[in-house]
Amino acid sequence: MRKVFAAFVIKEIKHILRDVQTLVILIGMPIVLVTLFGFAVKNEINDAKIAIIDLSKDELSAELIQKLVSSNYFIVSQLPTSRQGIEPIFRKGEAKMAVVFEPDFATHFYRDKKASIQLIADASDPNTANMLLNYAQAIIMDFQKSKNNASKMPYRIKMETKMLYNPTLKSVVYFVPGIMTIILMLISAMMTSITIAKEKEKGTMEILLASPLNPSLIVIGKVAPYIILAVFNAATIIALGIWVFKMPLVGSMGLLTGEILLFIITSLSLGVFISTISQSQQVAMLISLMGLLLPSILLSGFIFPLESMPQPLQIIANVIPAKWFIQILRGIMVKGVGMEFLWKQTLVLIGMSVFLIAISIKKFKIRLE
Repeated sequence: MRKVFAAFVIKEIKHILRDVQTLVILIGMPIVLVTLFGFAVKNEINDAKIAIIDLSKDELSAELIQKLVSSNYFIVSQLPTSRQGIEPIFRKGEAKMAVVFEPDFATHFYRDKKASIQLIADASDPNTANMLLNYAQAIIMDFQKSKNNASKMPYRIKMETKMLYNPTLKSVVYFVPGIMTIILMLISAMMTSITIAKEKEKGTMEILLASPLNPSLIVIGKVAPYIILAVFNAATIIALGIWVFKMPLVGSMGLLTGEILLFIITSLSLGVFISTISQSQQVAMLISLMGLLLPSILLSGFIFPLESMPQPLQIIANVIPAKWFIQILRGIMVKGVGMEFLWKQTLVLIGMSVFLIAISIKKFKIRLE
């Protein structure tokens, strides 16, 4: 009995070793998960881009700006000359926060014992906005304390904070775009990859390919129901967000609809591509989980700010479709921006779709081996 059992165990081990795709995924999954969670799951932010509007341009304002930059929390990306330049910068995503120094900042500080600074944050991502404001306020308070200790005088810096696009910091502005992205990715990409892989695994794909239908029409027929389902879910999420949770929709509904359809096409293309490299449903599901779902949650800016991640992960995030789609959703729904600000994200999604479709067509085989 022992020999029979040992032989059975050895047979199962050999079976696992022969399935190279599954073996690689199962061995690689712990490494990928630990790496992603270890580097991506962070609450602190480093090197966040900010804009400085220095209407004083004196030694004291320059000293405080240097203190903000030397903290490693902030990078000065823009130097607009007036407050009117802040919103275009936020719309383009070139800064997350603006620091505005009043005119004659040093004079008010030393002569009147009180100077003013305005902190304006892009609250389309309320968690990041809150953290950046807290960082800036702590640094400014420390700067004020050092000046008071040095001169024994009660100098004070008054800080006025302002949240653009989401002044009440509603969490719905944060989670609706992210939830929509994850659900559309789940339905369009993961379910498509599993469905086509299922046909290949059962051998029914050969029967379909032997039918009068063109192979491309077969694939389109397989994914068409998921297009309808994804559109229905997107409409449901938007309706719930607007009517139940009072989610703002400042931008164009037509542009929003077009961008949603583009993302669905991108996700479907990704699902078809995964199906072409997967021989079974199990492999398709594992690849979808590791290559789509987890990166879409961790590396898209949905939950954790990209600025807090190491540079390599920020670079990898650029190939995650969810990152660009969340930027598009927040831009249209919260900021009310148009194509003049979203052309880059749109072109990236179009490029991904064309690339994935081309690769999938090349890898799709008329006769299954």
